[in-house]
Amino acid sequence: MSTNSQTSRPVVRPLIERFGFPHLLAVTLVMVAATILLGIAAKATGSGLACQANWPQCDAGPYNLFPANLPSFYEWFHRFVAMFAGFAIIGTAIAAVRLPDVDRRVAGLVVAGLVLTPIQVVLGRETVTTYTMDILGLHFWTAISIFVVFTVATVLVWAPRLTADHVTGALVVGAVALPAHVVISPTVISDVTTYGPSMQMFQYGVTLVILASVIVATIIGRRRFDERRLTAFLSATAVLALAVAYLGRQAVNPAFETLYAVGAGLLFVAFLAGVGLTRRASRTSRTPASR
Repeated sequence: MSTNSQTSRPVVRPLIERFGFPHLLAVTLVMVAATILLGIAAKATGSGLACQANWPQCDAGPYNLFPANLPSFYEWFHRFVAMFAGFAIIGTAIAAVRLPDVDRRVAGLVVAGLVLTPIQVVLGRETVTTYTMDILGLHFWTAISIFVVFTVATVLVWAPRLTADHVTGALVVGAVALPAHVVISPTVISDVTTYGPSMQMFQYGVTLVILASVIVATIIGRRRFDERRLTAFLSATAVLALAVAYLGRQAVNPAFETLYAVGAGLLFVAFLAGVGLTRRASRTSRTPASR
């Protein structure tokens, strides 16, 4: 009896074949960003210890698996989303290692994000069981590191579809987002009651947008432009953006207010200059599709 050669293949194709690795990576990045912002909400509402210092459990329901009130819901929901973000990171790392057509640089970045994830989980537990500002800071910056790693990996995967216009567009986004970052920062909003949970979530959301914009501009700029001074300028802008993100978090301390204001001003000038330089480079030179 003859058999069809296709019967040896699974009836249901693996999810990664139908969904695509670039989309899986992009979804994972979104989940990482959502986890960060929900963590900010939990901190800003004072909900970090609302589960009665239980971890990973909360303070209600069978085995304390569910929240008992609104504050504990914030912390519980943050952990809930973080759990699925962790699953997404694991799945993305497995796919990156096993798929033959995934760039090894991308695979290395995703695996680095996977390595950072259990560290972040442990730090998350410590923010509940041993709450200190140092642990809280490490927890935040480890999350930002995971976000940056996955943003770089995502941009590298989507890079063949991105053009020089996307570099200019990313810099425009950064130039628009930065003033909002300053206006809603503790440097301008000195009233603690005004700088509430919504403001903090919005500001940190803007922080992620700024970091993503400079990563896009730097990586795609290196692929689309040949001028070394321009690519070096874009790299320096990315470093300055990281410094401003750090100073923005420290700006609740008056000692950092001036540094943050100066850094933000320099970054805004860099964004505007970058827009002009990349537009001119796009008009005056024809660059290869990729390197």
